[in-house]
Amino acid sequence: MHMRASDHPVGPRTIPVRIILEDPASLNEDGSDTAEHEVMAAEGEHLLEVALRAGVNIEHACGGVCACSTCHVYIEDGDDALSEPTEMEEDRVEEAPGLQINSRLSCQCDIVRPPADGGPIVMRVPAWNRNAVKEVPH
Repeated sequence: MHMRASDHPVGPRTIPVRIILEDPASLNEDGSDTAEHEVMAAEGEHLLEVALRAGVNIEHACGGVCACSTCHVYIEDGDDALSEPTEMEEDRVEEAPGLQINSRLSCQCDIVRPPADGGPIVMRVPAWNRNAVKEVPH
């Protein structure tokens, strides 16, 4: 599936993002068991494209246009650095399994500023979010 990239210019990659994987073997593009990725992101990027660039296979069945909830993640820190959820995102995220107060769609989380505390944006990818193409048959 082709993914929607940021449709506007992005700044330099100066904002740290920590991506925590609950099921690293299924979510890492290379099949490794690396459970955390520390990457630099830019204002204007959305978290889905940051994760994919880091080799994390977050499912995104609709291509990142907010038409499904497959790229559902948990924002554990740095939510002040992200765009506010739109009504459309809130409607879609309600369809996701494992809904929590910090649930967001990674395709809709645009980085708008560095986190106020200077730390990284922390995103957890749930174990059930697997790229079906990479998943090992049962």
